[in-house]
Amino acid sequence: MTQDYLFAQLKHPNPNLRDRAMAEITETRDAETINKLMSALGDDDVVYRRAAVKALGMIGHDTVPQLVEGMLHSENITVKGSCVKALTQVALNYPELPFPQAGLDGLKASMNDPNPVVYIATVMTLGQIGSQGFDLLAEALTTTDNPALAVSIVNALAAIGDERSAAILTDLTTNESADSYVKESAVSALSRLELVASNQRPVE
Repeated sequence: MTQDYLFAQLKHPNPNLRDRAMAEITETRDAETINKLMSALGDDDVVYRRAAVKALGMIGHDTVPQLVEGMLHSENITVKGSCVKALTQVALNYPELPFPQAGLDGLKASMNDPNPVVYIATVMTLGQIGSQGFDLLAEALTTTDNPALAVSIVNALAAIGDERSAAILTDLTTNESADSYVKESAVSALSRLELVASNQRPVE
């Protein structure tokens, strides 16, 4: 099957055929495959765009430099958001590999994007990356003056769910200078963490 045919299949209404095309594109990719997938990230066809995001994630770390470039420098919000989502897919597909430093640096910068669609998706990506994303989230929580970003970070830290998350969230609940909405979010996040921890404890 040609690449043109496979790319056309990414628009197919049948999700099984789209998934098969993604796998084929990943296995048979050439020097232009990443560029062609990148060009789909601003497409009006949502099905096609999402399939391109997933395919980039399946290809993995080789896509990171171009995804970071698009995330930070595209003037199209749809493209920027799609790049962030593709980075999430890379993390999901290759959890056993350290996430590339270029990707982490790009995500750190992307948390300062003025558009909430972009910075909230960025925080969720760092939460998905896990321990490598933790320090960036913790640092941003102490330096941002954007309550919406801070709330997103609180929720991402809760999703990572390790002891360091609990310590940061506990400190935040008693921080008199913290935004009240952020503090409330930290209280809720701590409750969720405690619930998860209690469900994981062995029965006596």
